Amino acid sequence: MTDHLAQTASQHISIAPLLKELTEQSNTKNATADEIATAISRIFENKLSPVQCSSLLSLLRATKRDRDPLVLAKCGQRMREAADQVDRKALRDVIRTRGRKEGSYRGGFCDLVGTGGDGWSTFNVSTTASVLASSLLLLSKHGNRASSSTSGSADLLQAIKPKAPVMGAVNAGVLPSLYEKTNYAFLFAPTFHPGMRHVAAIRKELGIRTIFNLLGPLANPIEGNIEARIVGVFHQELGPTFAEALRLSGARKGLVVCGEEQLDEISCAGKTKCWRLFERPNPAFRGPRDEEDENFTTSDEEAEPRTVVDIHEFTLEPSDFGLQSHALSKVSPGKMPEENAATLMRLLRDELPRDHPVLEFVLLNTAALFVIAGICDADTSDMGHGDNGEVIQENGPGGLRWKEGVRRARWAVESGQGLASLERYIEASHAAAGP
Repeated sequence: MTDHLAQTASQHISIAPLLKELTEQSNTKNATADEIATAISRIFENKLSPVQCSSLLSLLRATKRDRDPLVLAKCGQRMREAADQVDRKALRDVIRTRGRKEGSYRGGFCDLVGTGGDGWSTFNVSTTASVLASSLLLLSKHGNRASSSTSGSADLLQAIKPKAPVMGAVNAGVLPSLYEKTNYAFLFAPTFHPGMRHVAAIRKELGIRTIFNLLGPLANPIEGNIEARIVGVFHQELGPTFAEALRLSGARKGLVVCGEEQLDEISCAGKTKCWRLFERPNPAFRGPRDEEDENFTTSDEEAEPRTVVDIHEFTLEPSDFGLQSHALSKVSPGKMPEENAATLMRLLRDELPRDHPVLEFVLLNTAALFVIAGICDADTSDMGHGDNGEVIQENGPGGLRWKEGVRRARWAVESGQGLASLERYIEASHAAAGP
């Protein structure tokens, strides 16, 4: 036993100098984002001792360096690099063959995720909205089991009856082929981030929020293929931080949201603060602007980029979507996964009243992803059976078509396409699991 402990200790890498810098208040900023990210990466390799690992997580929280956008971006990058890698070319092929281009949506993958930790334990709105949105978008929903609520995204999906997906079968190796059969995939965090097992016990014993409670939305394993996303944060002061962290990570389309109740969703009860990331042409760019031009890209690393990403702040409320407000008590406290899964299936089968609080809560968030992805920019509509083609061109906050997003979200429910998308994912996951 003693020899084993000595061998384990010899494999550890000391980060004592970094910890000292973080401990001395005057030197806190001397610890660079790269140094912090490198230390975090050692966790995934099981190269930090439990004492130094817990000290690092605690000091990042105490010094608020875990809320530095550059630190979050760099740590998110290291977390993705440590994840099981997905064939990027195969994913690009999926986008070319299955992506449904419409408006300014290029057919890429989308995600809808929250930090959690808001304390409201509402219905699993982001997971349900992601399923609905997959009726028109390619969805790569990154999620996990509950940590601070009664029902996490993975808990919800596993509780679906009569047939739940086999989440563990959807791994990096099968993901591209899975998308040949479905627009939707749930990327179960423990499957794609095996290195996180080395810090699980430490996080549990610490009993406090750490940087890992913030990194989830930045750690989607196919980040480089994500075209658009919505990220909910549990406190409004995190809004600008996450928007900038996403921009630093290369995101070009996104919406960071926080309900005025400190809710990590678009609130059905009142106002929601929003920070939108969007591309615009870079006036300093001197190359071709047409993506079809063979010289569209350049090898000059110092050249000005073709586009730049701006961040625009505004406020949304249910009336901007043409919906009524509902007190959060109508959609919380969250139920156990089995009850939430039953509500999910009733919603997808169009068995809820049109003004049901949970339905309208989901419609808000589904609509927002449609808007941010860009499909609502289209002036025509041919979604399929049940679509009357009457595009709502009214612009709301941010100059965007929120009511058109709701029209499309309702179509996903009433046409049955949201349900069909979930069923295709479930069948594809079982096929991936084998006999």
